[in-house]
Amino acid sequence: MILEKHIFMCKHISFFILFFLQSCNASRHANEQIISKKNQILQIPYHPLNNEKDLDILLKEIDTSRIVLLGEASHGTSEYYTWRTAISKRLIKEKGFSFIAVEGDWSDSYKVNNFIKAEKKDSNAVITLLKEYNRWPTWLWANYEVASLVGWLNEFNQNRSAKDEIGFYGLDLFNIAEAANEIMPFLKPSDTAAMNAVKKFQQCFKPYANDEQQYSKVLSRGIITCKEAANNLWHIVHALAFKKLYTTETDFAMDQDALVVFDGELYLRTRGNAVDAWNFRDNHMLETINRILKLYGPNSKAIIWAHNNHVGDAQYATMHWEGKINLGNLLRYQYGVKNVFIIGLGSYIGSVIAAEKWGTAYQEMPIAFADDSSWEQKMHQLNTENKIIICKELKDKPNMLRWMSHMGIGVIYHPLDRTGIYSLSVIPNRYDAFLFFDHTNALHPIETPVKGKEPLGKNALDY
Repeated sequence: MILEKHIFMCKHISFFILFFLQSCNASRHANEQIISKKNQILQIPYHPLNNEKDLDILLKEIDTSRIVLLGEASHGTSEYYTWRTAISKRLIKEKGFSFIAVEGDWSDSYKVNNFIKAEKKDSNAVITLLKEYNRWPTWLWANYEVASLVGWLNEFNQNRSAKDEIGFYGLDLFNIAEAANEIMPFLKPSDTAAMNAVKKFQQCFKPYANDEQQYSKVLSRGIITCKEAANNLWHIVHALAFKKLYTTETDFAMDQDALVVFDGELYLRTRGNAVDAWNFRDNHMLETINRILKLYGPNSKAIIWAHNNHVGDAQYATMHWEGKINLGNLLRYQYGVKNVFIIGLGSYIGSVIAAEKWGTAYQEMPIAFADDSSWEQKMHQLNTENKIIICKELKDKPNMLRWMSHMGIGVIYHPLDRTGIYSLSVIPNRYDAFLFFDHTNALHPIETPVKGKEPLGKNALDY
């Protein structure tokens, strides 16, 4: 198992080197290729987006792709969640997709997975369930838009056999204390080695109030505390799960909880270098997707919900010049561009749920008008319709194959301070399609008690 983990790490280091070399030529002449004229109206072909029937063109383009990534330009926009839900429903019903994997915590998302595969539940039960997403920022998944999706998945699964039920999983590596706790119910009294390994990690983490933020503060002082306990837990639990050959989904879940503890603790030790931390996190997401696809079998198909910064191919964004990789370009590299379909989502103006500082209360904020010469501004200049852009229809237009300013809002947002909100992208290469909404509205959060509100520091999680 140790060798297996080292092979995984080395493999993705080689991915990073390859992508970094590929980015050099792209960045060399970028200044000459940036679209910068405010009044230059580009002729951009598009398809109207007014109702779910308009998604037909999108499903046709997706064709036989095995993995569909659905992005978002913020973590707090209602339309992004609503239209990702509409697309996901059609992919499940019409193209046989197997599960949805989101940029969320594994443990809380696995509770959603169990919920939608159980007996029919009412809307009140759904709301209670989503309050389990109590790690800040809670609103990403504890919101009424997600509640609608979860209710639909629960109902849809009622008429399906156990092996064909649609799943719901989290791809992230946070909430490691809860992941460790979730292992215990999976163990039998005879699994003494695994039980002891979990207890040792729990004892090690307890002085930090089971809080990653508190643990991170200790790590910042150069003290390595629970490294050995996390390693030991992963190797013992993984050996136990491997021995069972994943005969049930609970065996897989137990193993994934152990992986979250291992990778999550390592991530907290890596985060002092923002680039390394980002790359490690997206590699963990990649590994999780690979594991779930393997669990569901060779004909399985994945729908992935994450921010544009994770799904849009990093090779065609300035983040790559910094040495960052992401889930989109890793998946394209591993599965091939014909098997991976990336859809970005964005808007021109409206409102959004975000916070002013890490760990503080969320609020509804106005979205500042898109910058002059940005992709969003160019889309708005065409007209105020909502649009579906099919990127292959842009590739014969030289002006569209240049670097263009592109907006992305995280969980922390200051409408009057645009620093860090815009970066450069080659849109037709970064995505396979793009859904544009001229005016968007803030997400509708579910009020949830928050744990772990203290900040991790600059670029802590880089949402």
